[in-house]
Amino acid sequence: MRITAKTDYALRALIELSKSWPDPLGSEEIAAAQQIPHKYLEAILAELRRTGFVISQRGPGGGHSLRGSPSEISIADVIRAVNGPLTTIRGECPEDVEYEAAEALQLLWIALRVSIRSVLEEVSLADVATRNLPPAIAELTESPEAWITHWYQPGRPSAKRQEAGS
Repeated sequence: MRITAKTDYALRALIELSKSWPDPLGSEEIAAAQQIPHKYLEAILAELRRTGFVISQRGPGGGHSLRGSPSEISIADVIRAVNGPLTTIRGECPEDVEYEAAEALQLLWIALRVSIRSVLEEVSLADVATRNLPPAIAELTESPEAWITHWYQPGRPSAKRQEAGS
């Protein structure tokens, strides 16, 4: 799963709005706090208004605020609104992909989607804004292995295959 800059910035903007909720924030404040380019943030806030996450008010005391409680907005919903489905294969949803000679691959894609959902649907904007992730999610980050990026290396078996062979 790749997280685009647009998705990252949208989540960061919404997290900043979560911290001040229900009070509005100006786009300049959000951009400065989250180090997001202001022009790009304006376009993202416009999309977040269209998708129903944000309301905006002009004039003194105005700004942007979340339409609802940060605890009711999942990270998964924001990603879907900004970027589309959480898991796609060649632009298609896993249940729509058909294989003749590699049927089990579709099952793998479905399992991947379930795994991604089990994390992103369980975390709300409030959880991230308050740095209070659900225990099951926080536990996933406790292993040192979780913090290591694995890259493909030709001629070298994957980490799981190495463990099985030892």
